[in-house]
Amino acid sequence: MRWKIIQLQYCFLLVPCMLTALEAVPIDVDKTKVHNTEPVESAKIEPPDTGLYYDEYLKQVIDVLETDQHFREKLQKADIEEIRSGRLSKELDLVSHHVRTKLDELKRQEVARLRMLIKAKLDSLQDTGMNHQLLLKQFEHLNHQNPDTFESRDLDMLIKAATADLEQYDRTRHEEFRKYEMMKEHERREYLKTLNEEKRKEEESKFEEMKRKHENHPKVNHPGSKDQLKEVWEEADGLDPNDFDPKTFFKLHDVNNDGFLDEQELEALFTKELEKVYDPRNAEDDMIEMEEERLRMREHVMNEIDSNKDRLVTLEEFLRATEKKEFLEPDSWETLSQQQLFTEEELKEYESIIAMQENELKKKADELQKQKEELQRQHDHLEAQKQEYHQAVQQLEQKKFQQGIAPSGPAGELKFKPHT
Repeated sequence: MRWKIIQLQYCFLLVPCMLTALEAVPIDVDKTKVHNTEPVESAKIEPPDTGLYYDEYLKQVIDVLETDQHFREKLQKADIEEIRSGRLSKELDLVSHHVRTKLDELKRQEVARLRMLIKAKLDSLQDTGMNHQLLLKQFEHLNHQNPDTFESRDLDMLIKAATADLEQYDRTRHEEFRKYEMMKEHERREYLKTLNEEKRKEEESKFEEMKRKHENHPKVNHPGSKDQLKEVWEEADGLDPNDFDPKTFFKLHDVNNDGFLDEQELEALFTKELEKVYDPRNAEDDMIEMEEERLRMREHVMNEIDSNKDRLVTLEEFLRATEKKEFLEPDSWETLSQQQLFTEEELKEYESIIAMQENELKKKADELQKQKEELQRQHDHLEAQKQEYHQAVQQLEQKKFQQGIAPSGPAGELKFKPHT
């Protein structure tokens, strides 16, 4: 069960479903309320791609480690700090020979894959004199100095690399969304500059009307509040709102029956709220914004409920949260349309960066155009020389003919024998 904690603490995009064969946290469920409480039998849900260039290697190492009973027992007793610090990696020395052999094979395959990618990169750069081992140092998810065997250091490096890379991915995702919003506003303003005053006013009026239509939606419940969960209970689960029971709710939405609500299971709870604000059929509703809203909701709930910050919500954490004032009397939830995603100063700075990039591209385009013109000039010059050469040859042949000399071929040979 604890390996799931590793997955989500260090790889939050991996679906934590590797341990579906283990027992879930016992939960008392009212059988009269829930029609289908049977556990998911060996539910094999394929984890989503993390986006890491070593995603497949990461998943394969997890699968192999899960087969060792000793390692699993240590995982059950380990806390998050022990996993994060790398102390747990030392337990790798005690796993079975069969498991170590499989891990060794996985590492050799990964090293071979990296070497192949590096060779392709070198070939593309035509720099075959560079040392492959030197380039391997850029891959921090394994110990490249030992390409043959999987050691405790490899597990430690894999965990730490995934931690750093995915945390950076999370920060980058938020920043990319801000850039997306600034680009939309920049393009809108640039378009307005191309219009006359009458058309500009007309477009501004349309823009404001679209904003009003988007903001005209039912009240959005605070994510993770009692009102929000009861709405899911009633509309998605088809149960009587007067019978709302947190334990039963937890059991229903622990889809893979592993005793945790993971990030994907939490995000699924916000679909009803998002449908109030976003409709793919409406021009005023941006689906990219909807996904950002979903992630904001999930991150907010995790911050409120996930007390040990392992990116998993246990039944105990869930029930503890339902006793808080914020669960019963939450503040109103501000959607993205009510947020100031960027300031005028930030937009101007972003536009200046765009302008610099456009200038650089224009310079490169101008340079390429000059190179093209120079190549065309050289081509024309060669064509002119070729034409002059052909004319000179023709004139020479004509003179020879007039003088009764047999015409010659390109190498000076006679084309035919003269009459004797």
